[in-house]
Amino acid sequence: MTNIIMYKTPICPYCTKAKGLLQRKGITNITEIDISTSDALREEMLTRSGGRKTVPQIFIGSTHVGGCDDLYELDRQGELDKLLAG
Repeated sequence: MTNIIMYKTPICPYCTKAKGLLQRKGITNITEIDISTSDALREEMLTRSGGRKTVPQIFIGSTHVGGCDDLYELDRQGELDKLLAG
């Protein structure tokens, strides 16, 4: 199973939407990192995402997918399933 990490905040509707898509794809093991109360975790996200400040920031394996719109675009292009399959 591919490791999935999602940097998020608790009140982010895009985080909820992205998680919902992944769950519909059968993914149940998502490591969710709440950056709302930790400057260190926010800095970690900024470093890993190349400076992107918005949430969610999603990583599938070693691939930085980006945010919710990026995830849905990958799905629309038929590439998300391939990435999830590893």
